[in-house]
Amino acid sequence: MLSNKRIQELELVMEFEKVEECFKEVSSWIENVGRKRLKETINLDDSLEVLLQTQKQFREFDLIASEYCRRGQEALKKMDRWEDFSSVDVHCYRVKLQTYRDQLEEFCTQLDENRHRICETVRLYEFFDKVRQGICCTEEDVKS
Repeated sequence: MLSNKRIQELELVMEFEKVEECFKEVSSWIENVGRKRLKETINLDDSLEVLLQTQKQFREFDLIASEYCRRGQEALKKMDRWEDFSSVDVHCYRVKLQTYRDQLEEFCTQLDENRHRICETVRLYEFFDKVRQGICCTEEDVKS
């Protein structure tokens, strides 16, 4: 039984090394591209026209970012079996795996939050724009 467990651990280590390339690629993209682009959407402009342009650009970025999130999640799913192993030999791999998981979850959460915030801000600006137009039309009707 001990021998079988050791063989399984070695197989997992070899599998981890194959999947780690995907983790590294996703992690690198998150750090070098993803986080920077998310920071660009922190301060939203106070013009509906510019805000709509920002939303359009974010949607294009969101498609790419969502694909990286999906790839990272698929890679993590392949490594779910690690939870059953607690030996010292696989500990460093579990730590790496948890680091990737934390980074991916944080980024995906921020992506979702920014998507929601931009959408809600656009809706709010569109509402205020309609109210402003309504007030202007009402003022013109009163003057007539």
